[in-house]
Amino acid sequence: MHQKLTRPERSWILYDVGNSAFILLVTTTIPLLFKGLAGAKGIDTVYATGLWASVTAAAVLLLALLSPPLGALADYKGMKKRLFAGALALGLLGLGGLCVTSSPTVYLGCFIVARLGYAACNVFYDAMLTDVTTDDRLDMLSAAGYAWGYAGSCIPFLAGILLLFFQPFSWTALQSARASFALTGIWWAALALPLLRNVRQIHCLDDRPDKMRHTLLRLRSTFHRLRQDRQLLYFLCAYFFYIDGVYTIMSLATTYGAEAGIDQLQMLLALLLTQLIAFPCALLAAKAARKWGVIRLLRLSVIAYMGICAFGWQLRQAWQFWVLAAAVGMFQGGIQSLSRSHFGRMIPKAEANEYFGLFDIFGKAADFLGPAIVAFCAFVFHSSSYGILGLLVLFAAGLWLLGKSEHAKSPSNHDAYRR
Repeated sequence: MHQKLTRPERSWILYDVGNSAFILLVTTTIPLLFKGLAGAKGIDTVYATGLWASVTAAAVLLLALLSPPLGALADYKGMKKRLFAGALALGLLGLGGLCVTSSPTVYLGCFIVARLGYAACNVFYDAMLTDVTTDDRLDMLSAAGYAWGYAGSCIPFLAGILLLFFQPFSWTALQSARASFALTGIWWAALALPLLRNVRQIHCLDDRPDKMRHTLLRLRSTFHRLRQDRQLLYFLCAYFFYIDGVYTIMSLATTYGAEAGIDQLQMLLALLLTQLIAFPCALLAAKAARKWGVIRLLRLSVIAYMGICAFGWQLRQAWQFWVLAAAVGMFQGGIQSLSRSHFGRMIPKAEANEYFGLFDIFGKAADFLGPAIVAFCAFVFHSSSYGILGLLVLFAAGLWLLGKSEHAKSPSNHDAYRR
């Protein structure tokens, strides 16, 4: 950052460090433990992959339906942090359930609860970006959140790997995995406290007794305005497609690698490499965006992910997984952070939660489509590789729509960022 971070900005970044530890578990240890529990019950590996992908799809689809009304409700004065705290408690409750159950079915249920809580938190957290900083610092602060999230999440993750590797106190592998989940929950909760203490809702709507009715009326009005704002509409549609591929690769990396026969320790270490590479690359992406433009950087990232999908289709050996992990790390942070900051710059600040609810529904509905494609291929073709290859179509659609957004007319005055 060119200027010293303010206390609200630091607190906002710290929460990204906390919740990134959970999502790192979602892409690594949590699905691997489910594979182990499912295998102990005699469930086929490929079927378990399809089952996990199906549950992931169901969870994100449910949140996609809830995000717009939750986001709109959070726009009223005093509501944003209350709803954030409730979602945080839900996520921690689900993670706690993962620490104690040995039933694959209950495990899936707890995962849905934890994933819903985590994702609902992000609706309110992303909207806080406009409360803690100014338009000219959005790209850098958004990138800093992702960057420090990638780096900081490695601390509880490494501690969890050490627990699994050494298994202290005569713990079994299952007990060590559960301890790593508990450690991550403590980390997540602790780093949420500065945000709850130091971030205030600057941009908001006046409180009113008929919030629920007014929320629904506002949503109808917002969807009408969205149809008129072609630049924003095309961007959200582009985001829908390309972030689908990004989230699918993140959430199903270890299950796909396990199906290909890659050693679990190799996968965990390779995904740790992803986090470490993503830290500087996210910051570099923000600096590059100032020089070459956000849309141009997003296009480059989408093209890179198309190459990643093509290479991942023929994944058979551990070194190939390492190459993919490094490539994902180079572009993962940039495509997420620039999408968030670019969108935050395009929307009215007083209704940031409502619009970020829409942003989330496009992202989460997309996250439903990708795992659904992989699940379909796993069940029908008995291989997930065709689903990975199918993500190319989604990235291509996102690339085309980014071009449409760049040249579309908008009632909003954001000419400086249409390059």
